[in-house]
Amino acid sequence: MLRRLSLERVKNLRALRPQIFALGNSHFSTATEPSFNRRNPPRVPNLIGGTFVDSQATAAIDVINPATQEVVSQVPLTTNEEFKAAVSAAKKAFLSWRNTPVTTRQRIMFKLQELIRRDIDKLAKNITTEQGKTLKDAHGDVFRGLEVVEHACGMATLHMGEYVPNVSNGIDTFSIREPLGVCAGICPFNFPAMIPLWMFPIAVTCGNTYVLKPSEKDPGASVMLAELAQEAGLPDGVLNIVHGTNDIVNAICDDDDIRAVSFVGSNTAGMHIYARASAKGKRVQSNMGAKNHGIVMPDANMDATLNALVAAGFGAAGQRCMALSTVVFVGDSKSWESKLVERAKSLKVNAGTEPDTDLGPVISKQAKERIYNLIQSGVESGAKLLLDGRNIVVPGYEQGNFIGPTILSDVTADMECYKEEIFGPVLVCMKADSLDEAIDIVNRNKYGNGASIFTTSGAAARKFQIEIEAGQVGVNVPIPVPLPFFSFTGSKASFAGDLNFYGKAGVNFYTQIKTITQQWKDLPSGSGVSLAMPTSQKL
Repeated sequence: MLRRLSLERVKNLRALRPQIFALGNSHFSTATEPSFNRRNPPRVPNLIGGTFVDSQATAAIDVINPATQEVVSQVPLTTNEEFKAAVSAAKKAFLSWRNTPVTTRQRIMFKLQELIRRDIDKLAKNITTEQGKTLKDAHGDVFRGLEVVEHACGMATLHMGEYVPNVSNGIDTFSIREPLGVCAGICPFNFPAMIPLWMFPIAVTCGNTYVLKPSEKDPGASVMLAELAQEAGLPDGVLNIVHGTNDIVNAICDDDDIRAVSFVGSNTAGMHIYARASAKGKRVQSNMGAKNHGIVMPDANMDATLNALVAAGFGAAGQRCMALSTVVFVGDSKSWESKLVERAKSLKVNAGTEPDTDLGPVISKQAKERIYNLIQSGVESGAKLLLDGRNIVVPGYEQGNFIGPTILSDVTADMECYKEEIFGPVLVCMKADSLDEAIDIVNRNKYGNGASIFTTSGAAARKFQIEIEAGQVGVNVPIPVPLPFFSFTGSKASFAGDLNFYGKAGVNFYTQIKTITQQWKDLPSGSGVSLAMPTSQKL
């Protein structure tokens, strides 16, 4: 019955799908299309209570293709009334969804992962159009999120409580995990599919309902994923989508019906959300900025290490919170740096849709200018510019937000280009005389997302993993992001909250513990009343 209703709803939904999300698969007359599809450019709809609806807001933000500057669509600044309607729909849906068997919720996730695989090319194309990353990297974006959906398929096991029989004479105690209620997620621009999939699949499979705010820079993937979730059988109101900027973020933090908030993004926004939402009694998990270091020991395998540094430093145009943006060479650095420049020069910068592209554009003109300024500040502070990618021009995409691979050497810890997260294709190189000095450089940095060491020495690797102050540690692994059966464990200034994303911590974040103590025994009559503190000790 559930599947039949789901299929009927999906047939109706496809008739409403905006052309940008259908990617050319649907051609309907304007008479049957909703108003957001008749607009040019199309307007991104909200999802409220199972229905995609055009916002009544008059203000909107352009979604711009960073390679061409073409306006892809427009994102409405959702009104407060529409936001309240989304929260109300989620609150109403929670009453029945929390009591839906976990096996049923799992089956919806099984179907969702199947549908994501079916439409992965469409999702990747949309991501490349709106965010700019290469198609290959966009596929990786979707796939890393898909792995979280697969993990949610085992929620029955992840959800298990604890039981101790006969804690006292005839008394048993057990604990269970229950959903919180309405939860919300606030997403960044750099992973339009992966981050939403870090959030709502775990939350809803735990029995919660959800309000998702995609990035206003690239909302398309979130809407497409919501469509697939509905096709998979997710009931109306369990997942809702609202668009906007600061006002919607603050509304999420302040709303009394929202119990938990997940955020990924900058430190400025992340600390604001953490403080404001926590002050309202909400749970918050806030993944923020990073300055990830790679320590290169003299005995490291040169070829493998150079490939790792180039891939982790320049992949996704450096717009990853786990990008390896800082290299600390222990001992001689000149031979390493010259070969690093050689390999970086071989990378192809172009629009993400073009074949064999290694780096696409950065997200916006403002981001490009900020990266330019940080590079220049490094030069003015005494860093050597070994490779300058600022003046690159891509034929056919002259208006794109392109920056080529850039390498700064002789960088010191007091330079702005080191202290700030550049979030672009810029690799800064530092020097240390010993492993102890290199570890000290990393540990003095305020961020703690990730750090890696490249070495063939087990003793050096073990010393590093014990002494380094970072939440995710790689040994000959440049981007040590764990798979979803572990958790994403950023620390220090890179994370605010107590429970991290996905894995066991993610399940714990989206659930609360209830402990039940029960007694089933025949009590002798006339035993009297005792007002003493109950204990397990039989006197």
